[in-house]
Formats: sequence, structure tokens, C-alpha cells
Amino acid sequence: SDLRQMLATKSVENIQFLPFLTTDANNLSWLGYGCLKGDGTVITVNAIGAALQTLYILVYLYYSPAKRPVLLQVLLLLAVVVTGYGYFTILVDTGTRLTHLGLFCSVFTITMYLSPLADLAKVIRSKSTRCLSFPLTVTTLVASSSWTLYGLQLHDPYITVPNVPGIITSLVRFWLFQRYRTEQDKPY
Repeated sequence: SDLRQMLATKSVENIQFLPFLTTDANNLSWLGYGCLKGDGTVITVNAIGAALQTLYILVYLYYSPAKRPVLLQVLLLLAVVVTGYGYFTILVDTGTRLTHLGLFCSVFTITMYLSPLADLAKVIRSKSTRCLSFPLTVTTLVASSSWTLYGLQLHDPYITVPNVPGIITSLVRFWLFQRYRTEQDKPY
């Protein structure tokens, strides 16, 4: 919906850039994990995700009036990716490389799933869920549940464990949508 809004309005008005950037970094990290592990599912899903996030970043950059900060953030992401690639290929021995990368991906994913909780205080204080996205909550629940089940099937804790917080935070957001229904919203 953010991409559609940018294309329709030809602006980035109220759209945050950081989620595009962090999701791209997350997809690239998991893509590396999938390549190292030789897991076609992880490779395919994250290659498509990284391509889409890169498209979102390019569209955002195109419509952004302040290109310099956006370019600096993209360059910072590239520096982190190159540094991470160097670390995992040069400094970490082959035997523990998958473990280190899996741990890194897990921590990064958990952080991403917990980030929407920052809006909880705002929702509770305002008694309104306007700042939460219902479609994103549904998507997060489906994706995190699917990855949890896939990780359980493979007995891969690096895939299973970081997706459990996605399920939990989605359920908390669903509870908030139930508790503070939109028809109960007070006009600002």
C-alpha cells in the first residue's frame, strides 16, 4: 500500500523510510543465511523480498524531496552489508559461519518484530489504533507463523525462534484492534 500511495500521489509525504531499509537489510541477511545453508526456500523468499524492498527504496528515493538523507541511509546500509559480508567470509571460520549468521539474523528479526510495540503506549494513551496497520498485522501473523512452522519442520532454531515474537506481537495488536475499535475513535 505504501508503494501504491507513493505512485498515486507522486510523493512520500507520511511514509517512513526506515522500515524499507531495515526490511531490505533483513532480507539480505536471510538471503546470505539461505545461500550458506543451501536452503532454496529461504533463498527464493528473501531474494524476492530484497528485490521488492530495493524497488520500494528506489521509488522512495525518486519521489523524496530530500534525497541526501535517503542516499546517506542507503549508503550506510550498503556499508553494513559489505562489512557483514567481510566479517562472515574473512573473520569467521567455515565451521561456525552458519551459526554466527543465524544468530545475527535471529537478533535482527526479533528486533524488527518488536519494533511496532513502541506504538503500544500511543495506542493505549489515545485509545485509538489509527497508528497501527491491520493488513500489516495480518501479514505479520501469517508470515511469522509460516516461518515458525517451517523452522520447526527443519529443526532450525535460527528460523523458528525469531518468528515467535512476530506471532506474539501480532496477537497483541489484534487484541488492541478489538479493545479500541475504530468506531470508538474520538475525533482529534
